[in-house]
Amino acid sequence: MAKKRGNNEGSISKRKDGRWRADISLGNNPATGKPIRKTFYAKTRKEVADKLKQAIKDHEQGRNISTDNQTVADWFTKWVEIYAKPRVRQTTYESYECNIRIHIIPALGAIKLKDLRPEHLQNLYTEKLENGRVDGKGGLSSTSVRYIHKLIKQGLNQALLDQIVFRNIAANVSAPKKSRHEITLFSVEQMNQLLHQAKGSRIFTALLVEWATGLRRGELLGLRWQDVDLTKGIVSVRQSLINTRLKGLIYEEPKTAKSKRPIPLPKEVALQLRIHKKQQLEEVLMFGADYFKNDLVFCNPDDRPYDPKWFVTLFKRILEEAGLPDNSFRNMRHSHATMLLLLNEHPKVVSERLGHSTIAMTLDTYSHVIPGMQERASEKLSGVLDLKKEPSR
Repeated sequence: MAKKRGNNEGSISKRKDGRWRADISLGNNPATGKPIRKTFYAKTRKEVADKLKQAIKDHEQGRNISTDNQTVADWFTKWVEIYAKPRVRQTTYESYECNIRIHIIPALGAIKLKDLRPEHLQNLYTEKLENGRVDGKGGLSSTSVRYIHKLIKQGLNQALLDQIVFRNIAANVSAPKKSRHEITLFSVEQMNQLLHQAKGSRIFTALLVEWATGLRRGELLGLRWQDVDLTKGIVSVRQSLINTRLKGLIYEEPKTAKSKRPIPLPKEVALQLRIHKKQQLEEVLMFGADYFKNDLVFCNPDDRPYDPKWFVTLFKRILEEAGLPDNSFRNMRHSHATMLLLLNEHPKVVSERLGHSTIAMTLDTYSHVIPGMQERASEKLSGVLDLKKEPSR
């Protein structure tokens, strides 16, 4: 009885048309669990035996065995349009497409997908960390390179599912170690100085609400009056205003279920929102039929949405007029969270206000920027420790 061939051994047979055929089994596809089999054809037994031998060698050395000749550029251009675009947000799609076009294709595009090796990816990541900026002013951050790695891994995983390749070589490559981004916080004094300077500005109420809620910029500019309960003093996050490269300003639902959230307001902020609404009603009367009726809380006089870049430019101008150092608008959100933690608010409450997916994300993001938290924890332990008292037997 003939011995049954196992994985990676292969078999050769002659077809009725005179050609030779070699078959090899490569185990199961890790993405689908289905058996992986490859077949080769040649005019002579020696030719097909050589193909089989090379396939076995390539498989043992961790190389992809495929007869598909499309390049990395071919596949990732197809993947982002056909597979990624229908299932992600517009801004995510644009980010994917931009990174593929600017970073992945110029470096790897000419390589056949089946010939892509872990060292190709490792060299790409190293080069991007050193010289990856488009403006030529140094390297990309480790966060940006990790994002590129994530994209490549996702694209190759789809190629694995489609059996274009038979292993995801990105799984064998380590992404750069995540570096912690330094956050420049607003002090309580700086925040009060900023808000005092903003009084009389069109965006004063928006900055006050930001101070009180820590909303993301898109959430703040996408806030509608239907999302505001002035009686209870609560704003509810239900959409974001996003500036996209291809479609301009659009509204999107929040990223996750946790991002859709109610946030109670301090009574002073709720009162200012009432004043703001009254002022806005005067603009409605002034514009009449030309008023856009977007129901936006923070908007241009005719209810058209603010351009997010214009909003940040005005924020920066107010910072300068207040004599404060330059800072990112995003750091108002970080400062809101840090302030609550310093006031001993429970991290879970802070996490819910920020719309974080987990409390772990909140603690990981903010615990390192709060001097003294670890020291205070040690002091609390010392407060309950009593070594003088004899233990009960």
